[in-house]
Amino acid sequence: MIFLDTSVLVPIAQVSHTHHRASADLWNFLTQEDASVSIHTLAETYATLTAMPPRFRLSPMDVLLVIETFLKRLTPVTLSENEYLETLRTTAALGQSSGMIYDALHLACARKVNAERIYTWNIKHFQAIAPDLASRIVTP
Repeated sequence: MIFLDTSVLVPIAQVSHTHHRASADLWNFLTQEDASVSIHTLAETYATLTAMPPRFRLSPMDVLLVIETFLKRLTPVTLSENEYLETLRTTAALGQSSGMIYDALHLACARKVNAERIYTWNIKHFQAIAPDLASRIVTP
């Protein structure tokens, strides 16, 4: 199982994005049986694609279609209340603050499915949250 972060999904949907080609090449080989994403990633993807500068922004309905397309090839992963709270505790114990919690939640979902590879363009933050997973955290 592999896991994809928001930073990989956004370039798949945005053809003018710097990382579009590499992210799309990865996308072309995915199936629901071997690829996962956190439910929160879907919300982040929606927020990002609908808030881009006007020239690149997608409409909410277009982003909904993009997300529905993503779900044809990605298995969504959720956390229980206890898993969510444990992730908050672990992140606080690491002294991480602000938006790092979102990366921690993504990584908790990746752990939950025992992802062999965790694809992100945000390697530095992911490795700071989960140094034990550093060898699994890669770019497309």
